[in-house]
Amino acid sequence: MGTELDWPSIVERLFFAAVMGGVIGWERGHRNKQAGLKTHLLVALGSALITVTSIYGFLPYLKPGTPFDPTRIPAQIVSGIGFLGAGAILRRSDWIVQGLTTAATLWVVAGIGIAAGSGFYFPAAVTTFIVLVSTMFLPRFEDRFLGNKKTHSLTVVVDDRPGKLGDISMALGKYKVDVVQIAIHRAEGDVIDDYPPRVVVEAHVVLPSKTSPFDVVAALEAIDGVHGVECV
Repeated sequence: MGTELDWPSIVERLFFAAVMGGVIGWERGHRNKQAGLKTHLLVALGSALITVTSIYGFLPYLKPGTPFDPTRIPAQIVSGIGFLGAGAILRRSDWIVQGLTTAATLWVVAGIGIAAGSGFYFPAAVTTFIVLVSTMFLPRFEDRFLGNKKTHSLTVVVDDRPGKLGDISMALGKYKVDVVQIAIHRAEGDVIDDYPPRVVVEAHVVLPSKTSPFDVVAALEAIDGVHGVECV
């Protein structure tokens, strides 16, 4: 390892890292994800700058024979980027977690920046290519062959009679609907003397990709004693 790096080489490494991170960020931004072109470019650029500085920036200040580990500072990038990745992860009210892929691309882009800052252009370019292929084409493969599932909020108003919850469960099972969480409470406005009283069943359910919410709603409305169904 040389004791210094010329300015053109420094610019080359920083520019290469910015381009690789920017390409991935453009793909994320094109899909309207939480972090786009600027964020990924800055992460890659910052990682490359820290790496170049760690390897070459402190050499002029070291005395001969002083122990030197150029990996100590870049090692903190890998753990530190987790805070930025956590900010890209969102949890919606319908129990869907979003942003995991973008958080992962931020983490990978940091690695690409480290590689570029170290002068490992080929591994950085290959990783960028693999990331682009994964984010652009794997979702289509998952939708077509793996049957991605969708989460919905289901509300059913039904008579509080024995066996009605079982009927609802059988109707959901017919369409292979998975129940993530369920809550049951008395319908508003019910009078104790009314018979039968009504209850509201609120559940977060996961539907297979080929199952339409309208089919599930129709199946539940066909149950005797069901007075209203909503699936959003």
